[in-house]
Amino acid sequence: MSCVFPALKIGKVNWQSKLNKAAHHTSDYSSTELILRRGQPFNISLNLKTTAQSWDNFTFIASTGPSPEESQQTKAIFSLSEEGASGWSATQEPSEPRCLNLSILSPADAVIGRYKLQLQVLAGNKVSSKALGQFVLLFNPWCPDDDVYMANEKERQEYVLNDSGIIFQGVEKDIQEEAWNYGQFEEDILDISLAVLDRSLNHHEDPALDVSRRNSPVYVSRVISATVNSNDEKGVVEGKWSGRFRSGTNPLRWSGSVTILRRWHRARYRPVRYGQCWVFAGVTCTVLRCLGIPTRVITNFNSAHDKNLNLSIDKYIDVSGNNLHLSEDSVWNFHVWNESWFVRRDLGSFYDGWQVLDATPQERSKGIYQCGPASTRAIKEGDVDLDYDSPFVFAAVNADCVTWIRYSKKRKERIYSDTRKIGKFISTKAVGTNARVDVTANYKYPEGSLKERQVYKKALKLLGVQRPGKRSKIPRSRRGFSRAQPAQNPSISGKLLLDASPVVGQDILLTLTLKNLIADFKTIKVKLKASAILYTRKPKAEILQLHRSVKLGSEEVKEISFKISYSQYKNSLMDDRKILVTAVCQMKRGASLLVEKDIVLQDPFLTIKVLGAAMVHKPVNVEVTFTNPLSEEVTDCVLRAEGSGLLKEQLRICVERMAPMETSTVEFEIIPYRSGTRQLQVDLVCTHFSDIKGFVMLHVAPTQ
Repeated sequence: MSCVFPALKIGKVNWQSKLNKAAHHTSDYSSTELILRRGQPFNISLNLKTTAQSWDNFTFIASTGPSPEESQQTKAIFSLSEEGASGWSATQEPSEPRCLNLSILSPADAVIGRYKLQLQVLAGNKVSSKALGQFVLLFNPWCPDDDVYMANEKERQEYVLNDSGIIFQGVEKDIQEEAWNYGQFEEDILDISLAVLDRSLNHHEDPALDVSRRNSPVYVSRVISATVNSNDEKGVVEGKWSGRFRSGTNPLRWSGSVTILRRWHRARYRPVRYGQCWVFAGVTCTVLRCLGIPTRVITNFNSAHDKNLNLSIDKYIDVSGNNLHLSEDSVWNFHVWNESWFVRRDLGSFYDGWQVLDATPQERSKGIYQCGPASTRAIKEGDVDLDYDSPFVFAAVNADCVTWIRYSKKRKERIYSDTRKIGKFISTKAVGTNARVDVTANYKYPEGSLKERQVYKKALKLLGVQRPGKRSKIPRSRRGFSRAQPAQNPSISGKLLLDASPVVGQDILLTLTLKNLIADFKTIKVKLKASAILYTRKPKAEILQLHRSVKLGSEEVKEISFKISYSQYKNSLMDDRKILVTAVCQMKRGASLLVEKDIVLQDPFLTIKVLGAAMVHKPVNVEVTFTNPLSEEVTDCVLRAEGSGLLKEQLRICVERMAPMETSTVEFEIIPYRSGTRQLQVDLVCTHFSDIKGFVMLHVAPTQ
């Protein structure tokens, strides 16, 4: 005689969201959904309307993606107290009558994403199913078995949980800090980050296969590097490096990722216009931290874009100092990319650790605009044959820079070969503070050292370059120079110096100092030129051109003083604040001399004061003081403020007019909604001059 058990009826499911989020370091996410990290148990409680005869007939099913399959690791079937083949398991915790407390454990290599959890109960010969709900599973830097495991808690706090940061910009001799709001815990950002994965070409071509590969940080980070730019699919940001930005936002005006990601999502995945390298890196950092991969933003000063990968960057100018576009190679004042921390099972444990990712669309990799992950260890050791895109990154920090003057189609003169210019002051934000940390030693051995020479030669060999420039018709040289040197022994030297720190709205005063290094009398023709440039060093507009003739006696020194007036540069520097000054010095005999000076105009100070103690859910006023830097009236300015945990949407305040050199004060209210150290950013936007930006760090106390 067979026994018939009554069907088990389940009432409320308690996901113990607060306790689980605290244990899984996901309390900061602005979501009512349960957010978990893989490789770590979580607890749920089932309230039963009937009494279970046995727990042995309980089976759980966790599934993710459009076509869950056990063979693809997107579906896991497991029973109580018995680990399934997938590595998922469930154990019963001490329970009250008619209440089943469970601890469920996902494997440390589980696919990340949104899961559905289902319970199947066998009663006699009948199987009943109950959908328990859904949760999001992320990478887990706290789990030693996860590929993204990071042992240091302070580093986890910085590279996973910090929702604001600093991106370094400027030029190597004038490094500037720009605040950035990553905002990975803000409302909708987790959903949008998962949507970034779903918009990839890989997902479009084979959704089930794509989802099944999301257990690997190598795979996920590479997909993100492709999908943050819009070149191959409806990615997040459209890049633009020339012309006006009337049909979108000037890249210099972005202060964070949240507005960009929300705009992309709300516009049904239409790419947001426009971005440049720091924007791509900032958005990438947000998405990867949101998904649980430790990530930071890196700035490389004097960054090479070596189009033909022969580790030599050729720059051509004419006799007036004008750039000639005879090579696709370029050197940017700075370039910003990301590093993410994870294991490289595809390469071997030596290459574990920081991996370079670059979402800025510069070159195709396997047919798509994506870059990385490239191991920093591989870059440092010259292992440019390893995945992914290590030759491109190696060249960005190691290529030679060769400067030529072109007199005619048949005659050119190599005036400099510089082996130390590229890859300077590679920078990132410090753990726990806003200080700059130099990580150049992670990318290369000391310039000019024996080991650095060996690594460079190794890379040349792996790239199939028998000698620098063999792939080009133009001879180049690296050997024999330990630093920037002219092709011939120079007979004169020169230096361009600023007389005072340049400020927007004021004249720029400069001095060119020339020295005769030999006993012979010399007459030097000097052609001075100043151009407004982008950070890519691409000229935007010519500002000034002067010709001078200088007579130098034996070892004589002379100075040429000149100025660039505000009226000369004001219409060319409304978007950016960079000027390149060049002096081409020619003699009848001897090598020509090229002297260059990068100038970044300083913004007037913008001060931010928080008027009182900041506390969660309590209003506090902020006072912002700023000055019109111009000797003319400006109108229609906008003061913008944003900050994760402080303002849920960007705040905009109109400043209708400001008299010449007028100092104004604006006061506004914020109501913090998250405790801890927070970053408030303020940006004065005006069509008459480039943005004036500032930020302040404030401590928000929890509600008492």
